[in-house]
Amino acid sequence: MRAGRRWGVVGAMSVLVAALAAGCGGVAVWDGHEHGTGGGGEGGGSSRPAWPIERLDLLLLVDNSRAMGDKQQVLKETLPDLVGGLVNFEPIEDIHIGIVSSSIGGHGADACDPEKDPTQNFSVNDKAHLLSRKSVQSQEGIATFNNLGFLAWDPAGKYGGEKDANKLLDDLGQIVNGVGEVGCGYEAPLEAWYRFLVDPDPYAKITINEKAQAVLEGTDQVLLEQRKAFLRPDSLLVIIMLTDENDCSIKDGGQNYFAAQIYAPGPQSAPYHLPKPRAACAKDPNDPCCRSCGQAPGEGCDTSQDVCDGSLDPLDDGINLRCFDQKRRFGIDFLNPIDRYAAGLTSPVVPDRTGQTLPNPIFMDLDPGDDITNVRDAGLVLITGIVGVPWQDIARRNSQGQPDLLAGLNKKGKPVGGFQDAEELAENGTWDLILGDPANYVKPKDPLMWESIEPRQGTSPVTGEALAPPGAAKNANSINGHEHGWDCCALQYACVFDLGEPRDCTDPMMVACDCADPNNDNPLCQADDNSFGQIQYRAKAFPGLRELSLLKAVGAQAVVASICPRQAGDPEAADFGYRAAVAATLQRIEQLVARN
Repeated sequence: MRAGRRWGVVGAMSVLVAALAAGCGGVAVWDGHEHGTGGGGEGGGSSRPAWPIERLDLLLLVDNSRAMGDKQQVLKETLPDLVGGLVNFEPIEDIHIGIVSSSIGGHGADACDPEKDPTQNFSVNDKAHLLSRKSVQSQEGIATFNNLGFLAWDPAGKYGGEKDANKLLDDLGQIVNGVGEVGCGYEAPLEAWYRFLVDPDPYAKITINEKAQAVLEGTDQVLLEQRKAFLRPDSLLVIIMLTDENDCSIKDGGQNYFAAQIYAPGPQSAPYHLPKPRAACAKDPNDPCCRSCGQAPGEGCDTSQDVCDGSLDPLDDGINLRCFDQKRRFGIDFLNPIDRYAAGLTSPVVPDRTGQTLPNPIFMDLDPGDDITNVRDAGLVLITGIVGVPWQDIARRNSQGQPDLLAGLNKKGKPVGGFQDAEELAENGTWDLILGDPANYVKPKDPLMWESIEPRQGTSPVTGEALAPPGAAKNANSINGHEHGWDCCALQYACVFDLGEPRDCTDPMMVACDCADPNNDNPLCQADDNSFGQIQYRAKAFPGLRELSLLKAVGAQAVVASICPRQAGDPEAADFGYRAAVAATLQRIEQLVARN
């Protein structure tokens, strides 16, 4: 926390109220019409609930992979807006707040498994359990409501929850701090919240059998008990997802874990690399003949052009780059489909690990013995994604056509600012701009949203600026600085933002610093004189295409926001940090509560 930043809820409310009054949240005021969820699932309607919404369950999904510390700091400094808004909603006086991380282990691989490698921090596998630790140096935690792992807001003192808003804020800030940034590099934000909230039978552990297959064993009773205590059937359920990379939710079971495997079997511990893809993958990853050389060719497929002479080389299969463009690069898509997560937010039934269809825990009463009998539908489920996308692409535009979080025009022509809402994202063609059509390998119109190891070329359709080559001047492109020349270790950035305070990456106590290599051409490490060094001036995000795909799929159930804030240096400004994302979420909550 920066010196002078006050965590008091009352102090934050003046800015928040002004933002809401001006419409900075980016969601149009409820107009009395049912717009539907756009989810497409059986539970996708937004029928008016027959009961007053008095309870809210908020789950924060916080990415804890490397270099997330700077974004977690911005989140912490925006928490007064979030908590200040929540505790002042009427008639909601019963709120549960829980946090899970993006780290759910290596799915059976040797990565992110402290049991296989004791040198790895325990936080590489948080198991989608609720977190309450103070730091990743130990598992010491703060006191939670009845030791259940989450915080509870109970101003009327009905059931023993917290009555002091500033204490609630302080506890939440400590838990965010304790999430840390030394979690699994194969971050799985989608699967983490899904496992906690939806998975009917979450496994207890994964073992590898004699056929090198991952086998899911047992049931995670700790998770089920946490879910049962946290999730009330009649509450407004809100998920806020903070992540700076594309989702890597690897399928569990079979040999999908090889997507996270670091070392080959055997005593020599040689690096493991995936088999090469067959030739059809380069032309069309959706071609049935696009397979891995580790698989038998498809029936009737021409294999004359296949080059299956061993595994990929390290430059084509860097372990830090296993999760993008998998079908083209490897011939196999190791990741869970987006439909899994859309169904989790919209459908009354979901499959378990065996494929059997079971009731979705989000849309059922997990504790029939209590006095709550009402059960939500998808109209009372909201997900906010604070993800890797330029804020300029999703902000409303002002009368001059420029992206403007303070005075951008809504669809009625009013200068309300903020991010575009679900209707505007669809009507303005913004999804084509930031997402394209991933299922058919159609790229976004904004080249900053292309996942690429190599430097990209093109022009931002929003700002008109060309992408700048590696080594260009500082801020040659105002959105991502410029491309970098690393050929093995990282994708190009979707966006960057100035840190409130630079970080000295020569400090051995500095964790996950982006400028540790003195020989870099990284725009995060570029000083005002255009030199590159080991001082980190900016933070970055990569294109969050899978998260955006989900947000598009659930329509009005989603709020889309950027993890690259307009600015992170002036906490009192209306466009600071994730204030616009929080305001949009609060305004959407207000609309949903007003439905009854």
